Amino acid sequence: MNNGTIFSATYRGVGVLPPQVSYAIGRLGTWLAWRLMRETRTAIADNLRSLAPRESDAVLERRARLTLGAYANDVIDFIRSLRRADADAQALFDYTPADAQLFVDLERQGRGVILVGGHYGNWEAGGVFLHRVVKRPVAIVTMAEADPAVNRLRREIRELVGADTIEVGQSLDTALQIRRRLAKNSIVAILMDRHVGRDRVNVQFLGRHAWFLRTPALIAFMTGAPLLPCFVERVGPGRFKACAGVPIEVRRDRPRDEAIQAAAQAFADQLGARVREHPEYWYHFYRYWDAQADPPDASV
Repeated sequence: MNNGTIFSATYRGVGVLPPQVSYAIGRLGTWLAWRLMRETRTAIADNLRSLAPRESDAVLERRARLTLGAYANDVIDFIRSLRRADADAQALFDYTPADAQLFVDLERQGRGVILVGGHYGNWEAGGVFLHRVVKRPVAIVTMAEADPAVNRLRREIRELVGADTIEVGQSLDTALQIRRRLAKNSIVAILMDRHVGRDRVNVQFLGRHAWFLRTPALIAFMTGAPLLPCFVERVGPGRFKACAGVPIEVRRDRPRDEAIQAAAQAFADQLGARVREHPEYWYHFYRYWDAQADPPDASV
């Protein structure tokens, strides 16, 4: 459903419709998706089995409906947040002063900050939080969308948020762009829980083997920039909780691969703890665990 027509209609519609109408349409869309998109429904249920291995398929598929509903609400609330004034945007987020101060303290080290997250919660709203609440510039590393119309619209959305986009292309060019931002003591945000080809590092996640993206930890090792896990969770209509995790230092006094794996595992542990607490906010709409099988060249 992530095509130009549907995505554009959602973006434009939420921008003009009353909130309750948007939520009602979201509930109807959730029900239709859950009923009609069987492969998606069973894929979500299979993903959740790692959290509830003794539950039946039927129970896990009912849980999948909660995930679809949570995602619909997150999309609606994020779109509604885009055009809020800075003063109003602050009212959208629950956060501790210590969490906001953490960004300031890490930036004082002068090495930039690599903000890492997963496909969990409202990670897009994290850009609103950084730009309008914490008052820090951020560049978002992202894969290009398959649909050019969706890709253009997502760039427009990031511009409204005040975030730059680093689109993943050749791995060397992407790494250089990230390093340039960090050299300017900026924040670079990247999702780490899906690997891309051989850009991977082995971790234990939710009790299972998984491949996470290696690049964030590798660049942290090379530059000394800290990895800062960050999670944004919906706590009510138009309300989010922004949670900073424990900063992760990629130890440069250890062998490179060992240091990278340890850092990736530290992030996997923090993400796993959030997913266990709120599994309905874990957004993978394909069979995530099937994608973690060892590839033929896993030793590379």
